[in-house]
Amino acid sequence: MFGAGDVRVENVPDPRIVEPTDAIVRTVRACVCGSDLHPYHSMASDPAGRPMGHELIGVVEEVGSAVTTLQPGDFVIAPFAYQDNTCVFCRDGVQTSCLHGGFYGSTEVGGLQAELARIPQADGSLVVVPGVDESSELLPSLLTLSDVYLTGYHAAHMGRVSAGTTVTVIGDGAVGLSAVLASRQLGAERIILMGRHTSRTDLGIEWGATDVVAERGEEGVSKVLELTGGEGSHVVLEAVGHLPAYEQAYGIVRPGGVISRVGVPQYEEAPIGFGSLFGKNVTLTGGPAPVRAYLEPAIRQVLAGEIDPGRVFDRTIGIDEIASGYAAMDAREALKVMVAFR
Repeated sequence: MFGAGDVRVENVPDPRIVEPTDAIVRTVRACVCGSDLHPYHSMASDPAGRPMGHELIGVVEEVGSAVTTLQPGDFVIAPFAYQDNTCVFCRDGVQTSCLHGGFYGSTEVGGLQAELARIPQADGSLVVVPGVDESSELLPSLLTLSDVYLTGYHAAHMGRVSAGTTVTVIGDGAVGLSAVLASRQLGAERIILMGRHTSRTDLGIEWGATDVVAERGEEGVSKVLELTGGEGSHVVLEAVGHLPAYEQAYGIVRPGGVISRVGVPQYEEAPIGFGSLFGKNVTLTGGPAPVRAYLEPAIRQVLAGEIDPGRVFDRTIGIDEIASGYAAMDAREALKVMVAFR
């Protein structure tokens, strides 16, 4: 990306092993993330360009001399952040804060919307999917485990969704819909989805949403309160990242409830005082999903056919069409775009 709205395909040197803990992966599927649209809207012009992409499934091509759990030919999922999975924060289940980890998209590490990718800390970052190859019908669902589904799951997990709870999900994008699916998996009794794109909310209903609220702002808050008998929602999952969504969240959360945010915040300051959180004894939680902490159980669910989160992908393109993929998601003509490599 060279600036707002300026996405190009460039030929660059193949990545190589830099550290003995690296691996090189040949991409089978990648995708465009909703968070990629934030710089697409606002990035200042940069003649050097920023490598893009942080979601990938693929095949290991080469491993560094210190890599012990992987070998060429392994089919793997790469979480959107890399980590050693052994440091104190990884052991605590917060792999996105790994002392030796980081995020893709820098010139040093590169992005994952590419034919080949260098994966640092490969032993801690890549997870092998047994019995799957490039022809599998499960590729879309496995790809969601690199970020989008498990980000929705993280929202629900951190929000302490459980049997009998009423959950409100703000946002009908891929993460919001994933949060609906995850909340149903965790036993939520009622799931209110706040969104106004019927093609998306219809999928949300299939995945467990019991109510859809198309209204926004104060009108949306009033509607949710009406649906909950004036009590509000035990858990609010905010999957947008803009301040009005956060304001809706504290308007509809039940006293003693939880707001869990996973939409990347596009603001630096937000109310936390008596009229928003403090007066209601509300817990505020969330953050970047430590996907690595959730991967193995989620892989088993996909392989067993218990969940099919790959349905969030409604358009598939080749890498040469990537600019049109960004444009389609930005115009809401596509929910989530998958990039197929041959």
